[in-house]
Amino acid sequence: MDVVPDTRAGSADSAETPGLPRRVHAGYALGSLATGAFGTVPGLVLLPYLTDTLGVAAGLAALLVLLPKAWDVLVNPVAGRISDRTRSRWGARRPYLLGGGLGLAVLFAAIFAAPFPPGPAAAGYVAVAFLLTATAFAFFQVPYVAMPAELTDDYTERTRLMTWRIAVLALAILVSGALAPVVVTAGGDGVAGHRWLGLFVAVLIVVGAVGAFLGTRAAPTGTVVASEPSLRAQLAIVAANRPFRLLLICFVIQAAGIATVLAGVNYFAEHVLRDPETGPTLLFGCFVGPALLVMPLWSRAGARLGKPRAFAYASLLFAAGALALAAAPVLPAPAVYLVVAAIGCGYAGQQVFGMAMMPDCVAYDTARTGRRQAGVFTGVWTAGETFGLALGPGIYGLVLQLSGYVSSSTGEAAAQSGTARAGVLIGFSVLPALLVGLALLAMRNYDLTPERLAAASDPGTER
Repeated sequence: MDVVPDTRAGSADSAETPGLPRRVHAGYALGSLATGAFGTVPGLVLLPYLTDTLGVAAGLAALLVLLPKAWDVLVNPVAGRISDRTRSRWGARRPYLLGGGLGLAVLFAAIFAAPFPPGPAAAGYVAVAFLLTATAFAFFQVPYVAMPAELTDDYTERTRLMTWRIAVLALAILVSGALAPVVVTAGGDGVAGHRWLGLFVAVLIVVGAVGAFLGTRAAPTGTVVASEPSLRAQLAIVAANRPFRLLLICFVIQAAGIATVLAGVNYFAEHVLRDPETGPTLLFGCFVGPALLVMPLWSRAGARLGKPRAFAYASLLFAAGALALAAAPVLPAPAVYLVVAAIGCGYAGQQVFGMAMMPDCVAYDTARTGRRQAGVFTGVWTAGETFGLALGPGIYGLVLQLSGYVSSSTGEAAAQSGTARAGVLIGFSVLPALLVGLALLAMRNYDLTPERLAAASDPGTER
């Protein structure tokens, strides 16, 4: 079961301005405070927390970060299926924004509660807490990402909606990522500092979840209609949607590349820039700050070039910048930060157009089949994206292990060999450049244009 837009909701605002009311744009975008914080902070701090505070070997730490999020590959489609079948006075999706978001906040704080001293028990506790948190995130993220395909049927309006969302996402990444090391340091570093970090991020998640729930109360809630009768049948429909399939493959691989950059920030600042105190915050500021400024430019580029081509240009900018970071040991620090800013500009475009093309693929399926199944599509999408974001730290941890990285239980990084420092650098530069750049090969045959989408809606064609 799924929903179709009910244009009666928010009709007063709709009569004043075309498209969705601005408060719906802003309210929906607030949810990215939650998704941005959860998508950023574990990828940024969890691996170094395990290796440099709990004394876990880099290879084992990589598995502990990867496996709980890999669980989302299974649970996300189920979350989508459940939200598709939900009937409530708040609609199919909004109940999960509140319930899933509040559960996510509590469980996130629990990850860093550290009830056990450094050792196997502490590592096992983190893995279990992270698994439960990933499950709660699935029940927030999947309904949240499903909403744009149901809030509007307009191809261009979805881009505007995603521009708002990605702008807040960039802000969430900036606030949570740049302040994470500051909060840890202010809290006393080590276990105590990470406990404060858990509480700080939990507050961000609550603000985002409650804000999205309240902000979308004037949005279309929809009516329940028939959908494919089983999860297996719905997944078969997803597999048959060629544009969605190609976009998903590309986006998952690129998510892994982006996540290797996130996972390597602390290591890169410590062992390459030799600036463990201010380096992580400056790197995040340079990565996300310019992204906020170029977001309107990417929106215009998409209108002029088309979403697929603009997406490709953004990806190539990211890849070229990441590859240039391989020269970081011989570059002055200001030049390194400028390169990181260029990478951030590419990342902003990737996110805008990837997120805007995904609802187009869902709308294409609706036009072809006459059924709305946004929950299942977004369940598969977020499962793939979450797996990619988990795979990045896993790959980075494996690179550290192979290069001989030495773990520590003191809360401070141990001295590393030249080989280990080379592993830190390669994982932060060459590896993400290859993942993001080569992933574009999957998009060579992506051909979902506004014209084709319109043709699919015409009876007798694209059926």
